[in-house]
Amino acid sequence: MNRYILFLLLCVLLVSCQKRQNVAEEASNKDLILWYNTPATDWMTEALPIGNGYIGSMFYGGVPTEEIQFTEGTLWTGGPGSNPNYNFGNNNPDAYKCLPELRKLMKEGKFDEANELAQEKLTSKIQYTYPSQFYGEFGAQQNLGSYIIYITGCNHDSIKNYKRGIDLNTGHGFVEYSADKIDFKRTYFGDYPDRIMVYHFESSKPVSYSISLISPHYTSDFKMYGDIISKSGYIQDNNMKFYVMSKVGSDGQITCADNTIIIENAKYFDFYSTAATSYKNEFPSYTGNNPMNICADIMSKLGSKTYQQVLDTQLADYQELFNRVEIELGDGRNELPVNLRLIDYADYGNDPGLEELYFQYGRYLMISGSRKGGMPLNLQGRWNNSTTPPWSCDYHCNINEQMLYWPAEICNLSECAIPLLDYIPTLKVPGSITAQQFFNARGWTVNTINNPFGFTAVGEDMPWAFFPAGGAWLCRHLWEHYLYSRDIDFLRYKAYPSIEEAARFWVDYLTLDDGYYVSNPSYSPEHGGISQGATMDHQIVRDLFDNYLKATEILDKKSGFSDTVKMMLPKIYPNKIGSWGQLQEWKEDVDKQDDHHRHVSHLFALYPDDDISVKTTPELAAAARKTLESSGDDGTGWSLAWKINFWARLEDGEHAYKLLHRLLYPIGNSGYDNLGGGTYNNLFCAHPPFQLDGNMGATAGIAEMLLNPVTEQPLPALPKEWKNGYIKGLRTQKGKTVDIYWKNGVLTDFNSR
Repeated sequence: MNRYILFLLLCVLLVSCQKRQNVAEEASNKDLILWYNTPATDWMTEALPIGNGYIGSMFYGGVPTEEIQFTEGTLWTGGPGSNPNYNFGNNNPDAYKCLPELRKLMKEGKFDEANELAQEKLTSKIQYTYPSQFYGEFGAQQNLGSYIIYITGCNHDSIKNYKRGIDLNTGHGFVEYSADKIDFKRTYFGDYPDRIMVYHFESSKPVSYSISLISPHYTSDFKMYGDIISKSGYIQDNNMKFYVMSKVGSDGQITCADNTIIIENAKYFDFYSTAATSYKNEFPSYTGNNPMNICADIMSKLGSKTYQQVLDTQLADYQELFNRVEIELGDGRNELPVNLRLIDYADYGNDPGLEELYFQYGRYLMISGSRKGGMPLNLQGRWNNSTTPPWSCDYHCNINEQMLYWPAEICNLSECAIPLLDYIPTLKVPGSITAQQFFNARGWTVNTINNPFGFTAVGEDMPWAFFPAGGAWLCRHLWEHYLYSRDIDFLRYKAYPSIEEAARFWVDYLTLDDGYYVSNPSYSPEHGGISQGATMDHQIVRDLFDNYLKATEILDKKSGFSDTVKMMLPKIYPNKIGSWGQLQEWKEDVDKQDDHHRHVSHLFALYPDDDISVKTTPELAAAARKTLESSGDDGTGWSLAWKINFWARLEDGEHAYKLLHRLLYPIGNSGYDNLGGGTYNNLFCAHPPFQLDGNMGATAGIAEMLLNPVTEQPLPALPKEWKNGYIKGLRTQKGKTVDIYWKNGVLTDFNSR
């Protein structure tokens, strides 16, 4: 090669590397702060979340009284402890015997009669041991309680320079203000490695504090042993034990009296708190842990660590995850508190910095709520202040649980998916009983609702409670983790056994009809009536079978069973284009053009699967577009988030952006009262009420607009609003990490490693 040309190439390479270094330095200093100039007055819409993967806390930033509400992910009512006859919803041993009659009725076109029979014979009955059980034996995730911290020794009548918020760069919540010529500062965060929550208070002059713990459950009095303070308690419904232990350090005097911790004449105090329960995810008892021993071990390992050492541990752990992805979409209105930024954004629609903040907030919530050893995220993630939360704060497996983990892999937080990946295999034993009782099938299945006590059965009502494809959909997360990580041991020992047994269920459940295998009976999730084959079922099973066969090739596990799956796969009832150009939701062509239902489940093959694509199946992609246009651009929070991903896969950036803008519509503190969709002041997604799946789905959607992780296509749905920018650190299903740069809407650099 000519030396001059070689010299020029080296110069270009050096400039490119310097450019990337400058970009990285700029990103590391980027303002990613949710901040507000008043304390929160409402938990759901204004309080701010922190967490350590096990415990989720919400702080209000009140003065002179602070409330820090918290719960622990395993704290539930229901399960075996609530009913001696608890059987995981599998209380209908002869349910499957109605299947031949059901199929006969539908073959004869008697769908109403078939639905009545399914309601009577194919549902379970949740049992109530006593009337005050709000969710009966199914149970609900529980609020553990609140720390109430009251500041004395100064006048709080006049507050100046108030600010509270979360710095996403550090994972720290903060409160700052001045009162009575004293400067106050608080720092809150979850420390995953130490399994503690950290609450640090400081002031420029000495003041005094009182700390109490209120709980909706029975608790003992505080017990103080040196600098360790503890409380025990239990859930009345099921006798689940819990234990709360804290360690207090201060330059002031610490005493404990009248069930209150008193800290006097202090310029700072550090409050380290942890909690555990007797829950243990082992079938069939789901109990066996000693929460006191767990907490004592945590505090023993914490030992005499200083606050700075704890801070260093947390920062190293958090930033190793958070800093993997950097995004730049344009300047923002950082000078405004977030509640006003949302209003400004709705009025003028020009704050790409807010969109960056929302994206990274989703990643922050994932890191804070889902870490190895903890439970999977539930409908509200890791945050719940109720004993009767909406939908139990359960694991809803007909879209919501899966959506909660959409950003984990593509947004380079693969470790945060482990709670779900570890949880899925634990459903096989109860799920196999459900498979036999309800469907006369081998293998395992999960329906719409699931709790931590192995409830895998069909719920009480049609259509929402019937969804035997839930387990197969969960298996997609096992397969995707392999694709992103290329971890062959994970595939062999964790993913493959669950995928194979889920496939075994569907080999037995599918029935032949006019030469095709159909899911019969089936219901499209929460929408429409009984069908001889809901399209979503067929799409999910096609995906499951395909992934299973690929896994058998990789692991060299071909067998007679895999031959059966290989024979059945091409005969599963195909996607059909209906009478007005739509993708049919059911085997029957009965879709209505004026139907704006929140579920658009039959587009599963478009996203999260990639069986429908604008490049490989353009006619089906056009039919999916027709369905989306008919469905409209309104919906509940998670529905809007799913539509962002649909439009991204259709490579329509403007429409995906329109849905993102709609999702960020400010709801303020209207709580349950808004008509559907939008964002609360604390950036929680309004279903309504708050559900975390909308946040997570939208975070994944923003990533999908900038990268198709299946094909590694950069900028497949870049809207004109993001004219210049970059995103670094996204992951692909080929096991690669990519950086993408663009200017004037045109790709300028794409680095894959």
